[in-house]
Amino acid sequence: MSFQAYLDTIEDKTGLTPRALLAQAHERGLDAPPVKAAAIIDWLKEDYALGRGHAMALVHVIKNGPTISEKHVGTDGVHRDESTELWLDGTNSRPA
Repeated sequence: MSFQAYLDTIEDKTGLTPRALLAQAHERGLDAPPVKAAAIIDWLKEDYALGRGHAMALVHVIKNGPTISEKHVGTDGVHRDESTELWLDGTNSRPA
């Protein structure tokens, strides 16, 4: 599953765009540098029943922003992404 596919599935499961979840994380202070991934994972599990893999995708975005490594961009593996920039504003508003 690509990184973007994880974020799209999070939206399907929660009904919230990744950007909306980032805003919630900010309101809770979970985007502060000393906050550990476990605190974010616990929040996403308790409030949205997200599993560890999906939660870790969001942890990455919370901690590092919407840019990912070029490692999987343009490859033909199962974790391939189209771009180093992740779309956070919802599947319905993604440019074609």
